[in-house]
Amino acid sequence: MGSLTILLDTREQSNGHIVQYLDSKQIPYRQNKLDTGDYSCVIPQNVELGIVRDMYLPVAIERKNSIDELAQSIKEERFESELIRSQKLAHFHLVVEDSYENLIMGNYRSQYKPKALLGRLKSFETRYGFSTTFIQKNYVGNFIFHHLYYLARNKLKGH
Repeated sequence: MGSLTILLDTREQSNGHIVQYLDSKQIPYRQNKLDTGDYSCVIPQNVELGIVRDMYLPVAIERKNSIDELAQSIKEERFESELIRSQKLAHFHLVVEDSYENLIMGNYRSQYKPKALLGRLKSFETRYGFSTTFIQKNYVGNFIFHHLYYLARNKLKGH
């Protein structure tokens, strides 16, 4: 598991805080074009351990940097297309760098009403089988790494 490498989508923007976290913990990562999501992981080839080629895990995390970005994305056809593509993955997760309280209290700039935005998000979650985590920006690198680490660990254990 020490060789687990985090994949960062080449189109992902404003992720310096995540890269800084990975660097500070000496966690391997690399830029990669991902078809779905902003983050994924790979277990690199290691013949001594019986891994004869890179193992790309069918998992992804989509990150939104605020509720406003979520509100903008959720009304676009492109976002739902990504959710449809996520159905091919074993695991898909949405991370929003903001608080759930701000969502339900309407503490954001978007014209989306809190009840409507929450309803749309929950509808998508149940339709496409994913979960959303609201988390402070300074903890998202930690969350992404540990989420992917334990997904990979359980996959290797056959769970």
